[in-house]
Amino acid sequence: MQIVKFTHACVRLEHGGGVLVIDPGTWSEPGALAGADAVLVTHEHADHVDVLRLAGLGVPVYAPAEANIPRLKVTGVSSGEEFTAAGFRVRAVGGRHAFIYDGQPDCANLGYIIDEAVYHPGDSLHVPEQPIETLLVPAQGSWLKMAEAIDFVKAIKPRRAFPIHDAQINDRGLGSVNGWLAEEADYGYRYLAPGQSL
Repeated sequence: MQIVKFTHACVRLEHGGGVLVIDPGTWSEPGALAGADAVLVTHEHADHVDVLRLAGLGVPVYAPAEANIPRLKVTGVSSGEEFTAAGFRVRAVGGRHAFIYDGQPDCANLGYIIDEAVYHPGDSLHVPEQPIETLLVPAQGSWLKMAEAIDFVKAIKPRRAFPIHDAQINDRGLGSVNGWLAEEADYGYRYLAPGQSL
């Protein structure tokens, strides 16, 4: 499976001719969706779902059943549900967005485990019950402290981890975040710049 990182939380997975894109938000590059067969959306915030781009794409879009995403036709998914999208096996986990302040925002958020190997948690730190090979770890957010991101990686113990949710960090801050995660929560941690793949 090839994983291509795009700006912020957007990730593109390619395998066996199938293309699955996760969280193509308003900050991610339009090219992330080129040739996409299906899209997974973790939650309703614009940095994770670009409604106008997706509405014209014409491919299946999966999102939490409780999400409020006007003007976009989605297939609603619930935590624990398993389905196939673009030829990938997907399991939805978690359920709620992490709190920012005073309980806000409180919206549905699902993480997705793809082919029993790759985990994209969206804006949550839900630890799934199964082993995870590749973790896409949120690196920064108004809802996240660095200590929580490190503890999240340590709790999951993936074989490798790559940062997502990093578009609000300047180069100096990104160096600090990458240094802390590489040192404290090694687990094969490596930074992928937008456009890089493995």
